[in-house]
Amino acid sequence: MRPVFPVLDLFRDDSLPHEHARELEVIDRILCDNPTITRLVWKDLQDEGGSMLDRRGRPGLSADVILRAAMIKQMRDFSYEELAFHLADSLTYRRFCGFTHPLDVPRKSALAKGIKRISEATWQKVNQVILQYAEARGVEDGRKVRIDATVTESNIHHPTDSALLFDCVRTLSRILGQARTSFGIASPNRRKAAKRRHMEIVNAKRNAHRIKPYRKLLKVTEETIRYAVQAIERLHRVSGPMAGLAQRMAHELEHYIPLAQQVVSQTRRRVLNGESVPADEKLVSIFEPHTDIIRKDRRDTYYGHRVTLTGGVSGLVLDWVVEEGNPADSTLLIRMLERQRDLYGRYPCQATVDGGYASKDNLASAKTLGVQDMVFSKKCGLKVEDMVTQTWLFKKLRDFRAGIEGIISFLKRVFGLRRCTWRGQPSFGSYVGASIVSANLLILARHLMS
Repeated sequence: MRPVFPVLDLFRDDSLPHEHARELEVIDRILCDNPTITRLVWKDLQDEGGSMLDRRGRPGLSADVILRAAMIKQMRDFSYEELAFHLADSLTYRRFCGFTHPLDVPRKSALAKGIKRISEATWQKVNQVILQYAEARGVEDGRKVRIDATVTESNIHHPTDSALLFDCVRTLSRILGQARTSFGIASPNRRKAAKRRHMEIVNAKRNAHRIKPYRKLLKVTEETIRYAVQAIERLHRVSGPMAGLAQRMAHELEHYIPLAQQVVSQTRRRVLNGESVPADEKLVSIFEPHTDIIRKDRRDTYYGHRVTLTGGVSGLVLDWVVEEGNPADSTLLIRMLERQRDLYGRYPCQATVDGGYASKDNLASAKTLGVQDMVFSKKCGLKVEDMVTQTWLFKKLRDFRAGIEGIISFLKRVFGLRRCTWRGQPSFGSYVGASIVSANLLILARHLMS
């Protein structure tokens, strides 16, 4: 049976006479005019059995409701608990999401489960539909673009060697404690000993005073890892009705043990052997192991992922890429221009970027692709007449590039792009996509209102 995507007429003459309510009304019309968006989200919400509805108990949330709830969450930078409250409390938000009564609003766990199932690839496709809608209404044509990168942080604490070792001990000890309670698998709890060593390291006034507690903390961590390895063997031998629980505990231990071993290895190399461990060989969190170490401007260090953005004249974000590692800006320019061709079927006529993207090869390649005016904000040995067709365009496009900084600031201040609060690498990309698409819908709505 084909899915049904109803077009909701949620806003009536008795809508609240407030600017934000009018913005939601326009966003509602955009979504209703583009049912393809709901179909894209619906595909992600399908279970393996082919339906997002649970045949037992309360029916699942529809794709349209999940999408609109995600918009509200990112637009107001709500937590899931705050989202559930405001959906129940606000008549405007209930109308926007299609709820008729406060008791119809689901709990935060149901909202989280639905929203996080929308993949980054789907958010990219949704954004393409929005851009096509914006182009049809003369808001954005993608002929003049500005490109820059920023960092979205992972939701982790500052990574020190002692803190990472303590994370390993307390996490493995928690799982071993559950195994002891459920299956009688004996293993000592070294959490308190690890915490004492960790605090000794934190409070030490000199590096030389940290060596001894580091050795003790490493010993405690390695002992905990050995107990975890032994527990896995016993958990795999459990049979009967508790076998499923035992297998889940074993898989969890198998996930954390290699990470703990890596933390032990890098701590020995750095603290005891005095090595300088390369950034691509470091683990900065056992909970978000995908996190990259990003050194920016040779002074600030961030822990998360770089996000490269392409902005248009309208302020809409035309494209984004969540990078792996910390690639040089100069290696990213041509790829971002190629992606604009994939989006619009042509290259932009004008493009402007930061000085970090500047190189003679990039300028020559951009001109070969058909970019008439390719401006780098810092000349870096390049001639103005080689970058632009008319010299007065250089300053104009250089000033235009500064607008991408405002777009990035808007995304971070309003839509939570500063720090990803969702767990796991796939969810990181989904979070970035949800923030950018929500921002684009709001920006497009404001254009259509003016």
